[in-house]
Amino acid sequence: MRGVLVAALSGLMAALWTWTLPGDPALRTDADGVPVLVLDNGFHTDLALPRAALEARPGPLAGAVSSLGPGEWILVGWGDAVFYVDQRPIESRLPDGARAFFRPGNPSVLMLDPHAGDPSARIPAARKRTLRLPAAAFDRLAAHVEATLAPDRGRARPVTPRPGDDARFFAARGHFWILNLCNSWAARTLNAAGLPVRPLRSVTSAEVLAAVDRFERAGTELDTRPGGD
Repeated sequence: MRGVLVAALSGLMAALWTWTLPGDPALRTDADGVPVLVLDNGFHTDLALPRAALEARPGPLAGAVSSLGPGEWILVGWGDAVFYVDQRPIESRLPDGARAFFRPGNPSVLMLDPHAGDPSARIPAARKRTLRLPAAAFDRLAAHVEATLAPDRGRARPVTPRPGDDARFFAARGHFWILNLCNSWAARTLNAAGLPVRPLRSVTSAEVLAAVDRFERAGTELDTRPGGD
């Protein structure tokens, strides 16, 4: 009986580990689409989105973007309301990191950080990807980002600023902890744009990049078939 239970649990874990949240093949990349940069700093995923495309959509996200300093790109990320904002050396923040990972119910923030020029310029090629999404896919991605905001009277609600840079943080929905990390949020945001993702594996930034790679390969395979579909 013990062996049966172990086998059943192993099978369940394997199934969950490989479980894929399906995307939408109709929203595959478009050479003339809206550029979206997926950036991996080694443990955290940011999305770099064109400012003009975000401001063209009415709503609290456009209002928040308009309040930022200059820059044609907006870095977007999600995380714990304290640990994510703090830029002190990581070794001095280990207790707070443990709190953020293992205590359920931590409040979260959405980061919007304006950048002039290419925000991926200092990131190695192996840790960045570029998607070009059709307008419908980009709109769904931006809608997911906007739905992350916890607006007050229809406007994004700023929270504690981060000294020394132009990034701004806004009150967000969702609780940060080990079962709902920054990379999990990035994966769900890309899934909203049509990319299949593996939710349980998306605790790492490398898995988020892998999801982009699989999506791009699938699109190439479709385009090489007769008729391109």
